[in-house]
Amino acid sequence: MFRPFLIFALLAVEAMAQAPGREALSVVTADVPKAALRHDYRFQLRAAGGTAPLKWEIAGGDLPPGIALDRDSGRLAGVPAALGDFHFTVKVTDSAQPSHTATRGFVLRVVAPLTVEWKQTPQVAGSRISGAVAATNGTEEDFDLTFITVAVNEISKAFALGYQHFVLKAGTSSPLLEFSSTVPAGQYIVHVDVVAEVPASNAIYRARLQTPNALTVTAVP
Repeated sequence: MFRPFLIFALLAVEAMAQAPGREALSVVTADVPKAALRHDYRFQLRAAGGTAPLKWEIAGGDLPPGIALDRDSGRLAGVPAALGDFHFTVKVTDSAQPSHTATRGFVLRVVAPLTVEWKQTPQVAGSRISGAVAATNGTEEDFDLTFITVAVNEISKAFALGYQHFVLKAGTSSPLLEFSSTVPAGQYIVHVDVVAEVPASNAIYRARLQTPNALTVTAVP
Protein backbone atom coordinates (compact mmCIF):
# COMPACT_ATOMS: atom_id res chain seq x y z
CA MET A 1 0.00 0.00 0.00
CA PHE A 2 3.00 2.29 0.44
CA ARG A 3 4.44 1.57 -3.01
CA PRO A 4 2.95 4.67 -4.78
CA PHE A 5 4.41 6.92 -2.11
CA LEU A 6 7.84 5.25 -2.43
CA ILE A 7 7.81 5.67 -6.21
CA PHE A 8 6.85 9.32 -5.83
CA ALA A 9 9.70 9.90 -3.35
CA LEU A 10 12.25 8.30 -5.66
CA LEU A 11 11.06 10.38 -8.59
CA ALA A 12 11.28 13.52 -6.48
CA VAL A 13 14.88 12.75 -5.48
CA GLU A 14 15.80 12.08 -9.10
CA ALA A 15 14.16 15.31 -10.20
CA MET A 16 16.08 17.27 -7.55
CA ALA A 17 19.36 15.69 -8.67
CA GLN A 18 18.65 16.68 -12.26
CA ALA A 19 17.05 20.03 -11.50
CA PRO A 20 18.12 22.93 -13.73
CA GLY A 21 20.64 25.20 -12.05
CA ARG A 22 22.30 22.47 -9.98
CA GLU A 23 26.00 22.50 -10.84
CA ALA A 24 27.30 19.13 -11.92
CA LEU A 25 30.24 17.69 -9.99
CA SER A 26 33.56 18.21 -11.83
CA VAL A 27 37.30 18.27 -11.20
CA VAL A 28 38.28 21.84 -12.07
CA THR A 29 42.05 21.54 -11.59
CA ALA A 30 43.50 21.57 -15.11
CA ASP A 31 47.00 20.28 -14.38
CA VAL A 32 49.47 19.75 -11.54
CA PRO A 33 52.84 21.49 -11.11
CA LYS A 34 56.17 19.71 -11.36
CA ALA A 35 57.65 18.08 -8.29
CA ALA A 36 61.31 18.26 -7.28
CA LEU A 37 63.03 14.97 -6.53
CA ARG A 38 63.48 14.35 -2.79
CA HIS A 39 61.89 17.68 -1.86
CA ASP A 40 58.56 18.33 -0.15
CA TYR A 41 55.58 18.56 -2.53
CA ARG A 42 52.07 19.81 -1.76
CA PHE A 43 49.28 20.63 -4.17
CA GLN A 44 45.53 21.01 -3.67
CA LEU A 45 43.20 19.45 -6.24
CA ARG A 46 39.92 21.35 -6.70
CA ALA A 47 36.39 20.25 -7.52
CA ALA A 48 33.19 22.18 -8.17
CA GLY A 49 29.53 21.26 -7.82
CA GLY A 50 28.08 18.21 -6.15
CA THR A 51 27.12 17.77 -2.53
CA ALA A 52 29.72 18.09 0.21
CA PRO A 53 31.60 16.41 1.73
CA LEU A 54 33.62 15.03 -1.17
CA LYS A 55 35.84 11.95 -1.23
CA TRP A 56 38.91 11.57 -3.47
CA GLU A 57 40.73 8.52 -4.76
CA ILE A 58 43.15 7.35 -7.43
CA ALA A 59 41.05 5.62 -10.08
CA GLY A 60 43.90 4.58 -12.37
CA GLY A 61 47.61 4.90 -13.01
CA ASP A 62 50.22 5.64 -10.36
CA LEU A 63 51.43 8.55 -8.31
CA PRO A 64 55.19 8.98 -7.89
CA PRO A 65 56.55 6.88 -5.03
CA GLY A 66 56.50 9.04 -1.92
CA ILE A 67 53.42 11.05 -2.99
CA ALA A 68 49.92 10.27 -1.70
CA LEU A 69 46.41 11.67 -2.24
CA ASP A 70 44.46 12.59 0.89
CA ARG A 71 40.99 11.06 0.57
CA ASP A 72 39.20 13.80 2.49
CA SER A 73 40.93 16.97 1.29
CA GLY A 74 42.07 16.09 -2.24
CA ARG A 75 45.60 17.22 -1.45
CA LEU A 76 48.63 15.63 -3.09
CA ALA A 77 51.53 15.61 -0.64
CA GLY A 78 54.81 13.90 0.13
CA VAL A 79 58.44 13.67 -0.95
CA PRO A 80 58.87 12.12 -4.43
CA ALA A 81 61.53 9.43 -4.56
CA ALA A 82 61.85 8.81 -8.32
CA LEU A 83 62.26 10.87 -11.48
CA GLY A 84 59.87 10.60 -14.40
CA ASP A 85 56.39 11.35 -15.74
CA PHE A 86 53.65 9.69 -13.68
CA HIS A 87 50.21 9.34 -15.28
CA PHE A 88 47.19 8.92 -13.01
CA THR A 89 43.44 9.52 -12.86
CA VAL A 90 41.63 10.93 -9.85
CA LYS A 91 37.99 10.32 -9.04
CA VAL A 92 35.94 12.51 -6.73
CA THR A 93 32.63 11.34 -5.25
CA ASP A 94 30.06 13.55 -3.55
CA SER A 95 27.60 12.77 -0.73
CA ALA A 96 24.38 12.98 -2.73
CA GLN A 97 21.97 10.04 -2.76
CA PRO A 98 22.60 8.58 -5.21
CA SER A 99 26.19 9.86 -5.33
CA HIS A 100 27.79 11.62 -8.28
CA THR A 101 31.34 11.14 -9.48
CA ALA A 102 33.81 12.96 -11.70
CA THR A 103 37.21 11.92 -12.99
CA ARG A 104 40.20 13.63 -14.55
CA GLY A 105 43.60 12.49 -15.75
CA PHE A 106 46.89 14.16 -14.84
CA VAL A 107 50.61 13.84 -15.43
CA LEU A 108 52.88 14.64 -12.50
CA ARG A 109 56.46 15.20 -13.64
CA VAL A 110 59.20 14.68 -11.08
CA VAL A 111 62.36 16.52 -12.08
CA ALA A 112 65.84 17.03 -10.74
CA PRO A 113 65.42 20.63 -9.54
CA LEU A 114 69.04 21.62 -10.09
CA THR A 115 71.71 19.86 -12.15
CA VAL A 116 75.26 20.76 -13.10
CA GLU A 117 77.41 19.14 -15.79
CA TRP A 118 80.90 19.49 -17.17
CA LYS A 119 81.15 21.41 -20.43
CA GLN A 120 84.94 21.43 -20.30
CA THR A 121 86.52 18.99 -17.86
CA PRO A 122 89.20 20.61 -15.71
CA GLN A 123 92.65 20.59 -17.23
CA VAL A 124 96.12 21.84 -16.33
CA ALA A 125 98.20 24.18 -18.47
CA GLY A 126 101.42 25.10 -16.70
CA SER A 127 100.34 26.31 -13.26
CA ARG A 128 96.76 27.09 -14.32
CA ILE A 129 93.67 24.92 -13.78
CA SER A 130 90.68 25.76 -15.97
CA GLY A 131 87.36 24.30 -17.09
CA ALA A 132 83.67 25.04 -17.51
CA VAL A 133 80.24 23.77 -16.42
CA ALA A 134 76.56 24.59 -17.02
CA ALA A 135 73.69 24.53 -14.51
CA THR A 136 70.06 23.73 -15.33
CA ASN A 137 66.92 24.85 -13.49
CA GLY A 138 64.36 22.05 -13.88
CA THR A 139 61.64 23.74 -11.83
CA GLU A 140 58.93 26.31 -12.49
CA GLU A 141 60.52 28.94 -10.21
CA ASP A 142 63.40 31.34 -10.79
CA PHE A 143 66.63 30.61 -8.90
CA ASP A 144 68.97 32.98 -7.09
CA LEU A 145 72.02 30.96 -8.07
CA THR A 146 75.55 30.91 -6.63
CA PHE A 147 78.36 29.07 -8.43
CA ILE A 148 81.68 28.40 -6.66
CA THR A 149 84.66 26.35 -7.86
CA VAL A 150 87.71 25.50 -5.75
CA ALA A 151 90.79 23.31 -6.16
CA VAL A 152 91.78 21.38 -3.03
CA ASN A 153 95.35 20.10 -2.77
CA GLU A 154 96.81 17.08 -0.99
CA ILE A 155 97.02 18.92 2.35
CA SER A 156 93.35 20.07 2.07
CA LYS A 157 94.19 23.66 1.22
CA ALA A 158 91.58 25.21 -1.09
CA PHE A 159 92.22 27.69 -3.89
CA ALA A 160 89.36 29.61 -5.51
CA LEU A 161 89.01 29.02 -9.24
CA GLY A 162 85.71 30.75 -9.99
CA TYR A 163 82.62 32.46 -8.57
CA GLN A 164 79.36 33.78 -10.06
CA HIS A 165 76.03 34.91 -8.63
CA PHE A 166 73.00 35.50 -10.87
CA VAL A 167 69.32 34.71 -11.50
CA LEU A 168 68.67 31.47 -13.39
CA LYS A 169 65.18 31.56 -14.91
CA ALA A 170 62.72 28.69 -14.51
CA GLY A 171 63.21 25.84 -16.96
CA THR A 172 66.46 27.18 -18.42
CA SER A 173 70.16 26.34 -18.49
CA SER A 174 72.89 28.78 -17.62
CA PRO A 175 75.43 30.12 -20.08
CA LEU A 176 78.88 28.57 -19.90
CA LEU A 177 80.25 28.96 -16.36
CA GLU A 178 83.99 29.12 -16.87
CA PHE A 179 86.66 28.97 -14.17
CA SER A 180 90.41 29.42 -14.30
CA SER A 181 93.21 30.32 -11.92
CA THR A 182 96.88 29.67 -11.20
CA VAL A 183 97.77 27.50 -8.20
CA PRO A 184 100.99 26.29 -6.53
CA ALA A 185 102.49 22.94 -7.50
CA GLY A 186 100.59 20.00 -6.06
CA GLN A 187 97.84 17.42 -6.52
CA TYR A 188 94.35 18.92 -6.85
CA ILE A 189 90.75 17.76 -6.78
CA VAL A 190 88.43 20.34 -8.36
CA HIS A 191 85.08 20.88 -6.58
CA VAL A 192 82.13 22.65 -8.24
CA ASP A 193 79.29 23.68 -5.91
CA VAL A 194 76.07 25.26 -7.13
CA VAL A 195 73.42 26.53 -4.69
CA ALA A 196 69.98 27.72 -5.80
CA GLU A 197 67.68 29.67 -3.50
CA VAL A 198 63.99 30.43 -4.04
CA PRO A 199 63.15 33.23 -1.58
CA ALA A 200 59.39 33.06 -2.21
CA SER A 201 59.13 29.44 -1.04
CA ASN A 202 62.25 29.36 1.16
CA ALA A 203 63.55 26.42 -0.87
CA ILE A 204 67.24 25.65 -1.33
CA TYR A 205 68.67 23.23 -3.91
CA ARG A 206 72.27 22.05 -4.25
CA ALA A 207 74.29 20.28 -6.90
CA ARG A 208 77.98 19.49 -7.08
CA LEU A 209 80.70 17.96 -9.21
CA GLN A 210 84.26 16.94 -8.53
CA THR A 211 87.06 15.47 -10.58
CA PRO A 212 87.40 11.71 -10.05
CA ASN A 213 91.18 11.89 -10.01
CA ALA A 214 93.71 14.45 -8.84
CA LEU A 215 95.17 16.91 -11.32
CA THR A 216 98.91 17.36 -11.12
CA VAL A 217 100.34 20.86 -11.23
CA THR A 218 104.13 20.92 -11.46
CA ALA A 219 104.85 24.44 -12.68
CA VAL A 220 105.23 27.28 -10.18
CA PRO A 221 102.94 30.31 -10.78
